[in-house]
Amino acid sequence: MTRPVVHFEIRGQNPAALQGFYRELFAWKINADNPLGYGFVEPGIGGPESGVGGGITSGDQPRVVIYVQVADLAETLAKAESLGGKRIMEPFQLPGRPTIAQAADPEGNVIGLVQQ
Repeated sequence: MTRPVVHFEIRGQNPAALQGFYRELFAWKINADNPLGYGFVEPGIGGPESGVGGGITSGDQPRVVIYVQVADLAETLAKAESLGGKRIMEPFQLPGRPTIAQAADPEGNVIGLVQQ
């Protein structure tokens, strides 16, 4: 039986700033009202109930990337840049798959974007 992905974690030197970045970029509800200041991200709607799938591939450096579904890739990339992020990969149509792009948050964590 395949074990589903059930949690993700984004780390950085300034977690409060990262929480603000993701709150603004994706309208995530994040609650850091706990003794550790750990920003718990509320689950979204419309995702697969059994968890998310993934892939393992080659790359020039080790990296784990989470992909977030968005309505407009160009708009989301521009918004990421306006919030201090960086455009990493322009929108790319995967053969037989959705269109994707990548950005980095202000601390360099890469975020995958999937056209809704």
